[in-house]
Order: sequence, then structure tokens, then C-alpha cells
Amino acid sequence: MTATTVLTARALLLDMDGTLVNSDAVVERVWHRWAERNGLDGDEVMKVVHGRQGHASMALLLPHRPMEKNIADNERMLAEETADLEGVVAIPGAAELLASLRGLGLPHALVTSADVPLSTARMAAAGLPLPDVRVTAESVGASKPDPEGFLKGAAELGIAPSECVVFEDSGAGIAAGRSAGMRVVGIGERAGFHRPDVVVRDLTQVRVEASGAGGIRVLVGA
Repeated sequence: MTATTVLTARALLLDMDGTLVNSDAVVERVWHRWAERNGLDGDEVMKVVHGRQGHASMALLLPHRPMEKNIADNERMLAEETADLEGVVAIPGAAELLASLRGLGLPHALVTSADVPLSTARMAAAGLPLPDVRVTAESVGASKPDPEGFLKGAAELGIAPSECVVFEDSGAGIAAGRSAGMRVVGIGERAGFHRPDVVVRDLTQVRVEASGAGGIRVLVGA
């Protein structure tokens, strides 16, 4: 692989859906059903939901609806998504990236808007190991695009935010990473619309190496 960009970091913070795991098929199924129940256009709904916790998306889509109803609706949808794993697969290169990080002992964390049951189910369905450090929906009080999740991930790893690189696919996630003061590698076509620092087709275009004094070199190229 010919590297076109080299980023230096001390930790990597990895989103799940759209970044490590392709779950688009089930996300679209579940949210289109929700849109139909609520009299909304499914395609318009899909422009909002990626990267956010479900109740946060609902608050944007139905701004006058009580938050308690959004939270209850979100709990039902999380259960639906956890039970529906058809079509959930790893993003190309995800297994290799995670194996490199673990094998080299490089600090990394999963930072996802999914809850523990959903993230556990999807990573298993995709055949991917869960990182030791995980920040899930239960861990934070605010959904992406709020930076809380990424800041918490950095804190749990003991790394300054400015020394972290985020991997994300969604506008909400990229905005969260930027707000946290981190550089962002965008994954996939969706990411390219939101101006990450660099964008790749998938994780086959990413390689990591250990550098001196606990550093990480992230090589991004074609």
C-alpha cells in the first residue's frame, strides 16, 4: 500500500456502525418502519439518524413530541435492532485493523451510539472482537454530535484529546470528533460529505504502526 497521508497519535477512537460494521440494511429496515408508523418519509428520516442515539434523532424529527416517548420508542427499537442481525457484516479491513491494534498493544477504544447489547450483538455478528475499552450509549448523557463520548474514551485511555484520532462515517460522529479537538478519518462515501481530515473507501486503506514512546503512526492511502 502506498501511503498518501500519515497521522500521528497516541490512541485511536473507533465508531462502530458504518466504521467497523456495515449495519445499513437493518438500520434502514428499522427506521423505515418507524417512519411509516409516525407518518414521515423514510428517505428523509435516513438523512438524520446515522451516528446519533435513536432518541436524539427522534427529537430532531418530531421536535414537539415528549422526550419520554422518544426514550420509550428508542428502547423498543434497540431491542428490534439487537434481534435483527441479517446483513450485518464487517467493513472490509476492520478485522485486520483491530488485530493490528491489539497485537501491537496500541491504545484504542470503541465509541458508539449503540447500547451494550446492540454493540455486543453487532460486533459478534460481524466476527469482530470488542476492544477492551468501550463507550456506549449507557456511558454518556449526550448523543453525538456532542463530543462527550469521544472525550470519555480519551479519558479512559488516559490520552489527551489532541493526541487521539477518530474513525467515523457519519456527519454527527465527525462533528463530535472535531468538537472534541481530535483529528478524524472518515470511512466510506457518507463521510466524504462532512469534511473529515482524510477520507477512505474502507479500512483496507488504513494501516497502523507503533512508533517510539508509545505513539501510533496511522498510514492512510490507496
